[in-house]
Amino acid sequence: MKTWTGVLTILFLFAGTALAQEEMPSQVAIQFTGLIPRDATGNGITDHATKSGGFQLSYTHLLHKWAAAEASYGYGRNTQNYSGDFGTAGVQANINKFTGAFVLRLPVHVSRLRPYALAGGGVLRFSPTSDPGNAAGAVSQSKGTFLYGAGADVDLSRHVGLRVDYRGFLFKPPDFTLSGFTVGTTTHLAQPSIGIFFRL
Repeated sequence: MKTWTGVLTILFLFAGTALAQEEMPSQVAIQFTGLIPRDATGNGITDHATKSGGFQLSYTHLLHKWAAAEASYGYGRNTQNYSGDFGTAGVQANINKFTGAFVLRLPVHVSRLRPYALAGGGVLRFSPTSDPGNAAGAVSQSKGTFLYGAGADVDLSRHVGLRVDYRGFLFKPPDFTLSGFTVGTTTHLAQPSIGIFFRL
């Protein structure tokens, strides 16, 4: 009896795994992104960051037909321009975004269209470039971020599709450890994107 129970348990586990893989496959996506920052003001300082572009890589593992966990890495580059009593100064920096999110698949029954909403968090790493115009003494700095967004996957075939989404990041602007650049308030970075995904 113990042997048969063990065999049946294994069969059910394999059957469940196969069903999950068929109905809820994992997928990877690569997207081209726009980076649209909002100005931030505090402590008598204004931080105006330039608009730019970048890319994002994501891995999504479906936990249920309506829920998934997603890990993403994004890259971009822009310049933080500070103004205050000291005058003006800027720091051009590479931005590396490391985030994790819970993805909720929305129950919209449209052929080939799978809309979703997401929320999560992560870290934005600002690393000054070698640009000669950078403020002296600026060093790399990480900032925690809250992430939210929504989008849709559009199936082009069984394994390939188009992904379009919008993500918003809430965080405190970097000061690159220069106290004269500390704004102290929260800012927002909007990230619209489009790309392709591959279902595994």
